[in-house]
Amino acid sequence: MTQSRQSLADTPYYHCISRCVRRAYLCGEDKYTEKSFEHRRQWVVERVHYLASLFSIDICAYAIMSNHYHLVLHVNEALNENLSHEEVCERWCKLYSKPVLVERWQAEQTISEAENKAALAIIDNWRSRLADISWFMRCLNEFIARKANKEDECSGRLYSPPSMALTLRAS
Repeated sequence: MTQSRQSLADTPYYHCISRCVRRAYLCGEDKYTEKSFEHRRQWVVERVHYLASLFSIDICAYAIMSNHYHLVLHVNEALNENLSHEEVCERWCKLYSKPVLVERWQAEQTISEAENKAALAIIDNWRSRLADISWFMRCLNEFIARKANKEDECSGRLYSPPSMALTLRAS
């Protein structure tokens, strides 16, 4: 029986799975409504590659099925450790807005050592997130769910809750 591992000390390779709920389609054709969702496959492919360019996570393999997808990911700790503070900011802020404190730190306009430490603490937190599979999957699933919900004119979850859907296994 396969044993789940959730530590980079065990292995930097992980097999992740996310499944759709509410009979939603990730791609393919719904034989009942005859509606095609094949264009959504490209959403996933493009988003996975985009996130891989920002995170310190490499895509080893992927498969996108009609109602779920599989990813084999490699956490690149060496790359993550070698990123400068500026590179971390640049990568993270392509996904999320930048706090004023970090903007001031980048412009060398902080007024105290405490502000410098606080800004660096934020950046160090971002650095850890850039090597975190949970954050990677969150950025992927949320993006795809928002697009699919808009297209389907509905709201709510597209994927099963992470405790059930995200499977981390040594590969």
